[in-house]
Amino acid sequence: MISKQEIIDSATNMSLTPHVVEKDFALGWILAGIFANEKLADSWIFKGGTCLKKCYFETYRFSEDLDFTLTDESHLDEGFLKTAFKEVADWVYNESGIEMPADSQKFDIYTNPRGSISCQGKLPYLGPVSPRSGGMPRIKLDLTCDERVVLAPVKRPVFHPYSDEPEGKIFALSYCYEEVFGEKVRALAERTRPRDLYDVINLFRNDNEKPAAPVLLDVIKQKCEFKDIGLPQLTELEKHRDDLTGSWHGMLDHQLPALPSVDNYWDALGVFFDWLYGISEPVPLSALSSASDDVVIRERKLPSTLPSRSQPILEIVRFAAANRLCVQLTYRKEHGEITTPIIEPYSLRQSNAGNISLHGFDVSKDGNRSYRVDRIQAAQVTNQSFAPRYEVELTANGPVSVLPTASRTRGFASGRNPTMRSAPIRARAAKRSRAVASYGPKYVYQCPTCQKKFTRKKRDSKLNKHKNDWGGQCTGRSGFLIEMKY
Repeated sequence: MISKQEIIDSATNMSLTPHVVEKDFALGWILAGIFANEKLADSWIFKGGTCLKKCYFETYRFSEDLDFTLTDESHLDEGFLKTAFKEVADWVYNESGIEMPADSQKFDIYTNPRGSISCQGKLPYLGPVSPRSGGMPRIKLDLTCDERVVLAPVKRPVFHPYSDEPEGKIFALSYCYEEVFGEKVRALAERTRPRDLYDVINLFRNDNEKPAAPVLLDVIKQKCEFKDIGLPQLTELEKHRDDLTGSWHGMLDHQLPALPSVDNYWDALGVFFDWLYGISEPVPLSALSSASDDVVIRERKLPSTLPSRSQPILEIVRFAAANRLCVQLTYRKEHGEITTPIIEPYSLRQSNAGNISLHGFDVSKDGNRSYRVDRIQAAQVTNQSFAPRYEVELTANGPVSVLPTASRTRGFASGRNPTMRSAPIRARAAKRSRAVASYGPKYVYQCPTCQKKFTRKKRDSKLNKHKNDWGGQCTGRSGFLIEMKY
């Protein structure tokens, strides 16, 4: 299993709690276990918000459930599911070290409102930071067999940005992009939840994979007909705006490093529906101009010549760009001066001389600027939204390589069985469990002006006035979360 420190470091880089990141780590391995099982691999089709996160957009909201459409109704049987997931649990443990106690797995078979059989399952697990006492974290499994799958499913790589990613990668049979997009629009029309609005607008903004509007509309029509609901209309959704706005923070805040304004997403719905129904096309934006020999970088993996801090910094910048949020940089100029510009991020480019720079619009200076990536010390997403004035070339999709922060604690496919642990190993596990229970998280914030660090027991980025190392005084402002200790 990967180390606890790797989870904590990833959480720090993404400004999330370790338990959210650990769940993402576990989701990847459970998906691997499902699609390594010959009973399930060809008849379980992955869908939903977690499918978007794990198969289409690495820089996206974190999700918590696994949703599948099953093509074989006989799989919706408690006995079958217990047997299959005992096999999945053993496989996952042998490959990753994640424990999934089979005797704690639960599968609730029920009749859905359409009169067909469905299932909700609960899969407990123990990962690198899971508490070894009290209740285990769980992943919810949602299984249906009567959904209308309009387009052929596709085999997609699963993003698993951790040091134990298998050499052959992880793959899943999933809804194609048009199908998952159409399903999200249908869900928005049927239940109008914050995550549906968030997903629909982000899918719409993804110009790299945006389908033709008539194709998407045809998928939505078939989805709505099957659910016996009308096509989504902005006037109908307006009735639910207050409820959606009220639950925006509670449903999304823990899944994102920074929560965009609900108004930023709601205001984009009109443009989306005009495009969907062929009323008008969004006006295409031109790219931000720069030197003619600059080359746009779209790949996520950066040259090894850049500092190791650059990769997580640019992931923060990509998230901000995808969510149309400004980002505050801590930037060291050529002569050592530290500045903290707030910018609209647009593009990553490499000059003829080999320098890689982030290009954006400096809000305070009201002009375009570029920032050498090797001189960016830190980045923090703000809650300040922006309407793009140029094409956003920093996309959220595509895999990213995250360098391991610690050596793995065990080899791949060791064949150990979780029920066969020796007494010394159980004793050491119990000792670690007591240690985890006795210490809570500590958050280390850094002043963006003087770089002074502050350790706190609560997650609060506000810094009071304080003296810097030069005898001066820094005014109160928000600090950067640079480390989370346990």
